[in-house]
Amino acid sequence: MNDFRVPFDNNLSERDIRMIKTKMKISGTFRTQTGAEQFARIRGYISTARKNGQNILGAIKDALVGKPFIPETA
Repeated sequence: MNDFRVPFDNNLSERDIRMIKTKMKISGTFRTQTGAEQFARIRGYISTARKNGQNILGAIKDALVGKPFIPETA
């Protein structure tokens, strides 16, 4: 309650799904299955980059030029 650096819910998967639900609410639905899959793939890449402390715009730019961010495995 006193440390505002801590996220409100601390549930990363819930925050990832929230964007998809918001997109569906605004546009009504995805037009095609392929479009939904592409949206999920892009959002997953952005979420992974963010969770690993990467610059989001830099990660997207690198992916577009063929050098995507790939997180290290444990």
